[in-house]
Amino acid sequence: MKRIGHWLDGRELGDKAERLGDVYNPATGEVTAQVALASAGEVDSAVASSHRAFETWREVPLTHRARIFFSFRELLEANKDELAGIITSEHGKVLSDAAGEVARGQEVVEFACGVPHLLKGEFSENVSKNVDSYSIRQPVGVVAGITPFNFPAMVPMWMYPVAIACGNTFVLKPSEKDPSAANFMAALFKEAGLPDGVFNVVHGDKVAVDRLLEHPDVAAISSVGSTPVARYIYETAASRGKRVQALGGAKNHMLVLPDADMDLAADSVVGAAFGSAGQRCMAISAVVAVGDAGDALRQKVHERVAALTVGPGSDPGAEMGPLVTGEHRNKVLSYVEAGLREGADLAIDGRDIKVQDHEDGFFLGPCLFDHVRPEMSIYKDEIFGPVLVMVRAESYDEAIRLLNANPYGNGTAIFTNDGGAARKFQHEVEVGMVGVNVPIPVPMAFFSFGGWKDSLFGDSHVHGREGVHFYTSGKVVTSRWPDPSLRGVNLGFPQN
Repeated sequence: MKRIGHWLDGRELGDKAERLGDVYNPATGEVTAQVALASAGEVDSAVASSHRAFETWREVPLTHRARIFFSFRELLEANKDELAGIITSEHGKVLSDAAGEVARGQEVVEFACGVPHLLKGEFSENVSKNVDSYSIRQPVGVVAGITPFNFPAMVPMWMYPVAIACGNTFVLKPSEKDPSAANFMAALFKEAGLPDGVFNVVHGDKVAVDRLLEHPDVAAISSVGSTPVARYIYETAASRGKRVQALGGAKNHMLVLPDADMDLAADSVVGAAFGSAGQRCMAISAVVAVGDAGDALRQKVHERVAALTVGPGSDPGAEMGPLVTGEHRNKVLSYVEAGLREGADLAIDGRDIKVQDHEDGFFLGPCLFDHVRPEMSIYKDEIFGPVLVMVRAESYDEAIRLLNANPYGNGTAIFTNDGGAARKFQHEVEVGMVGVNVPIPVPMAFFSFGGWKDSLFGDSHVHGREGVHFYTSGKVVTSRWPDPSLRGVNLGFPQN
């Protein structure tokens, strides 16, 4: 049985872990590897390694850091197909989806290549007589990332490239469900010239998470997960004086007005709801159809779902793969049963799907509930699977009230051909990322990713300029070089 160990000081450790977790091939249901689950002591070793490395890495010139990142970017490009295959083998998503994940992560690496420009400060001459003032940003120290299973390459790359480029060292705790991508990227980073200890990986569960949250040498925590986990991480780490960005759950709504291009809307919602088997934090999981848009959209969605190919992610013809584990599939199935008990109309039922030669895989076909009411659990909860719910609204005003009453505020979209309605929506909706005729409005790396309300705990979004500010502390210097004519004691408060 393959063993996956921690990555520490530039190498993968052996298989002497006291605790191990199973890693599955979701398409077959088979255990393909076992991953080390770190003890608190092993986390301490990783943090100590990063703490030692910080003292020298922070002094590395910006141009040298940039050259390492350019090299890392080229290695990612050269090995992107292998990395995508690793993701598919442990997560289950189809290869094209895994390749897209890698490409979006590479964009953040490319952003980090511009660190000499990103860390430029401001300078003002003669703020007082012969006195200059200027600002600089400096790294905070050892930072940690706690990342989920749904994007084992992209979400970590939202964090560590920006943090490391800014002069910090990084300890990554990826999901134990699909851990191999993290070690693969760490090996590429070492090959690119990154010094040992600057990027360490510890695999594990809550034991590892809790130790990172409380460790006195960890200055900042970045995380992505469900809202209960995000709230726990934020409260635990912030109470210990750490800066925290904890991205939580989502219930992303797509508002469809009657004037929308219904073919575009149907194509978009099927892709956004069922891509990666719905296991995306930016998946569309709720459609609010206004007026007679609902009947037209339902019919077109049904036609498109009927033509989808569900199969193992490694199959080039597959458009949707399995869920990540049998346990997670069963949880999603329980929501389908709950929706039926609550009286929703199951317009598309994917429970009986069979994939030939993969009968033990963790498959669930696309499901669509129509005429869903806001009090139903399938509307209120983040299901994180291929279950789309449709709510009917009589007017735009009713629809926007429904969206803004939702406790989540991660992503949303409006589909319409009315520019005025689109502008009104982007102004009024209380959500952090908005798409106009774009179903998954994930910002580019030079903007920042993050939601509102229960979708974010902390003040900073990830990557982009906000990421640079999160991973650095500002300092303002006021300087005067002695002028003999200005010497003498003055007890008054300085005036400009």
